[in-house]
Amino acid sequence: MEKAKTTSWTVAAIGVAVAALGWSLLPSLWGAGILGFGIAHIILGLLDTQRPTVK
Repeated sequence: MEKAKTTSWTVAAIGVAVAALGWSLLPSLWGAGILGFGIAHIILGLLDTQRPTVK
């Protein structure tokens, strides 16, 4: 069951990296899109940690 949580935290961590990339490109529309994509991964990864696992 621990592997499911590890995957969720990995998705959230990748989201942090993508959001940081988007933040660095922010004056452009590409930067805003990449930032939003990264934030969505952070939120979904953290929400996935709260989901019950199925055996």
